[in-house]
Amino acid sequence: MSDELARPGSGHEVIGVRRGLFGAEGTGDTSGYGRLVAPITLPGNTSRPFGGYFDEIVDELEAGLARRDIAFDDAVEKAIVDRGDLTVYVPRSHLLPVAATLRDEPALRFELCLGVSGVHYPDETGRELHAVYPLRSITHNRRMRLEVAIPDADPHVSSLLPVYPTNDWHERETYDFFGIVFDGHPSLTRIEMPDDWDGHPQRKDYPLGGIPVQYKGATIAPPDERRRYN
Repeated sequence: MSDELARPGSGHEVIGVRRGLFGAEGTGDTSGYGRLVAPITLPGNTSRPFGGYFDEIVDELEAGLARRDIAFDDAVEKAIVDRGDLTVYVPRSHLLPVAATLRDEPALRFELCLGVSGVHYPDETGRELHAVYPLRSITHNRRMRLEVAIPDADPHVSSLLPVYPTNDWHERETYDFFGIVFDGHPSLTRIEMPDDWDGHPQRKDYPLGGIPVQYKGATIAPPDERRRYN
């Protein structure tokens, strides 16, 4: 990879290269867009001080983990401040104790998890699937995110229901659309796609077009017969 592509910005990590507009190749496009070459980047580890209350969150998290006899360096991969938000990356083996610490420590008190979102980075080898958990502290009026990277070859992570029971349907949706398997979930079934649907539609490797629409127990009339306009 050239030096020009490897310098997208301070503190960013290059995980791949995108060539052509939306990946188009060999289109005969003469506008220049077809020859677009751009790095695929993720924010890198942020150096201290983070600013605002973010430093206090990380300090209190480190102290809370120590009280649980958990080494901070084992439980936290990196902390990133990007676009005004703090994201703490944790290995999947430490997701539950880190989340419990964030919820229970008086100086943290992140009582609310707003669900879980899936992200697919096919170019990030060994870390293709990410689970992102937005957290809110009602007590302290603060926000942050937890993020876990999961290999596509072994897409398993612990369910967060023991810590945040309201994540029930959110985990089902992320499983449905991204194929992340939340171990320990009491009923991890599809929530929007049919039970026998093949694949996970929000992954970047999911085919665009050519997928027949499936309806169960219904007959769909031709478009020109569905509604009459006078």
